[in-house]
Amino acid sequence: MTAKKNETAGNHAIVVQNLEKVFGNIRAVDGISFSVPFGSTTALLGGNGAGKTTTLSMLLGILYPSAGSIAVLGHDMTNDRYAALERMNFASPFTDLPRRLTVRENLTVYGRLYSVPDLRERIDELAEGFVFTDFLDRHYGKISAGQQARVALAKSLLNKPDVLLLDEPTASLDPDMADKIRSYIEKYRKKTGATILLASHNMPEVERLCDNVLMMRQGKIVDVGAPQTLIHRYGLRNMEDVFLKVARDHGKDKAVAALLQKKKKAAPKKAVKKKAIKKAATKKTAAKRRKG
Repeated sequence: MTAKKNETAGNHAIVVQNLEKVFGNIRAVDGISFSVPFGSTTALLGGNGAGKTTTLSMLLGILYPSAGSIAVLGHDMTNDRYAALERMNFASPFTDLPRRLTVRENLTVYGRLYSVPDLRERIDELAEGFVFTDFLDRHYGKISAGQQARVALAKSLLNKPDVLLLDEPTASLDPDMADKIRSYIEKYRKKTGATILLASHNMPEVERLCDNVLMMRQGKIVDVGAPQTLIHRYGLRNMEDVFLKVARDHGKDKAVAALLQKKKKAAPKKAVKKKAIKKAATKKTAAKRRKG
């Protein structure tokens, strides 16, 4: 089985153009443009507050853009998002499912929303793949954060999505389980041809899973390339070093901007002081001449 392409989508499952999101006087996403080819995995990287989650929220239709456009699978996400959403899904360890329902009940509810055929078999298949068969009938609120993260990932694959958005998918998992989840994601993409957009702070994960990387800073995309291309471009050892350089350069940019602003404010004061000194010197010279 491979992901179906919409005739109007060209070679890209996701196309974003001049996207902006403004909250009051905060420009969370500032005119970004990018595209994600069918069947690829792309990372969306940046420090906290870079605009990653806001971008994902707009891709899902949870937030409306202040400006710009988003097309997913050839469908405009402002006017025709439901046609795309039935073929999409999303997972994040930072979102919650109903805590009073069992794991099985939660997955059943979401499976019915997506009209998943043979739902019970699909749930059992995912429970085995994500290793939670033993707590399928426990209340979601009674399982650990790592277990909840695995359930959220299973939920995101219930409908076998053509486009999968993942926000920190392995953040709550121990190294062994995180490795198993990455393997599952790799196999899923290979088997289905799905397109994946991944926000992560785990750089080895990015190097392993991703074909392309979008580097975000202050709501803008500041660099783009394959992981190895970026590593070579910056002359560094790995993506973690690249990430740190981009983040620290941002810190330098802010420090330089603050220094320039400080100098700009101080400049008029210095000019006034210099003028006063010059005026006093002129008066002193004139007084000496009168005495002479």
